[in-house]
Amino acid sequence: MDVKDFYYDLPEELIAQTPIEKRDESRLMILNKKDETIEHKTFKDILEYLQPGDVLVRNNTKVIPARLYGKKETGANIEFLLLNNIEGDIWESIVRPGNKLHIGTKVIFGDGLLEAEVLDIMEGGTRKVKFKYEGIFNEILDKIGLMPLPPYIHEELKQKDRYQTVYAKYEGSAAAPTAGLHFTPELLEKIKDKGVEIANVTLHVGIGTFRPVKVEKVEEHHMHSEHFYIKEEDAEIINRAKKEGRRVIAIGTTSCRVLESIADEKTGMVKPQESDTQIFIYPGYKFKCIDGLITNFHLPESTLLMLVSALAGKDYIMKAYNEAVKERYRFFSFGDAMFIN
Repeated sequence: MDVKDFYYDLPEELIAQTPIEKRDESRLMILNKKDETIEHKTFKDILEYLQPGDVLVRNNTKVIPARLYGKKETGANIEFLLLNNIEGDIWESIVRPGNKLHIGTKVIFGDGLLEAEVLDIMEGGTRKVKFKYEGIFNEILDKIGLMPLPPYIHEELKQKDRYQTVYAKYEGSAAAPTAGLHFTPELLEKIKDKGVEIANVTLHVGIGTFRPVKVEKVEEHHMHSEHFYIKEEDAEIINRAKKEGRRVIAIGTTSCRVLESIADEKTGMVKPQESDTQIFIYPGYKFKCIDGLITNFHLPESTLLMLVSALAGKDYIMKAYNEAVKERYRFFSFGDAMFIN
C-alpha cells in the first residue's frame, strides 16, 4: 500500500491556529459506515447519535507544559521538549540546537529553578537528561514551562487549559488527545443522562504522533511507542458492553489504540493492565473492540489518517476529507471533529 494513496490537498488557511470560543460548538461530520452517508452537524449534536447503553471510552491523560527554554553555562540559548519520564528525575528530551548538547553539558532554566545535565545521546538524537531542583517538579514546570503545541500551530495559546480536555487527570503527555477537546462538563452530563456509560483509559501521548511517515510503503513504517494503562473498573464497563452487544465508541485515536492493543482477538474483551503500545492500524486491520470513533481531521499521509481509513474504508474517508476541505472545516488539533459510527 502506497503512503501517497493517503494524500489530500489541504489549503493552509484551514489549519486551525486557535481553539473555537465554545468547545462544543465546533463542527461535526457524521459518517455512517454502513450506508456511507455524510452529514454536517455541530459537535453538541453528537447527543442525537449516541444511544442508551453505548460506552464512550476517553483518554484522561494530562498534557504537561513540556517545552522549556534555558541557557548553557556559556549563555547559549537552548530549548528542551520533554518526551517521556524514564525514571525518577531522568527524562528523554528533544533538544535544540542538538549539536551543542554533549554528554555532561548543563542547562539552567527559570533563573535557576531547574537544572538539567545531559547523561546520554539516545537513538534519533534525543537526550537522556537528569533534572535537579528544589520542591515539586510538576509545580516548577507549571511556572516555567510552555504547552508543547504541535509544529503546525504558530499562534500563541492564550489559555493553557484549552490544550487540555475537561477530564484530564494524570500528567504525562507531550500532546493533547485532541478529539476530547470538544467535550464540556455540561455535554458530558447530558450524555450520561441519556444512559451512555463512560470508561477511562490513560495513554500518555508522545510527540511521535506528529512524526511524518518517511517510507513509501505503508507496511514498512515503524510506529512510535506510547505508555498506557487501564484500571479494573474501566475494563469491567467495556467488557459488560461487549458481552451484551452494546457499542464501544473511542474518543480519539489514542483511546482506540489502547483498546485495540489489549482486546481479545475473538471476544474484544479487555484486561486491566499497564504497558506500552506500538500498534499500527491501517486498512486491512480487523477491529476487535471498538464500534465507533470520535476523532479530529488528521494530516495528509499520516498514521492517524490510515487508522480512520481502516475503520471506515479508505475511499469513503478520502471522499469525506475532500468534502471537509470543500465545506471549509477546520483541521487538526484545534479543528473540527468527525464521528464514525
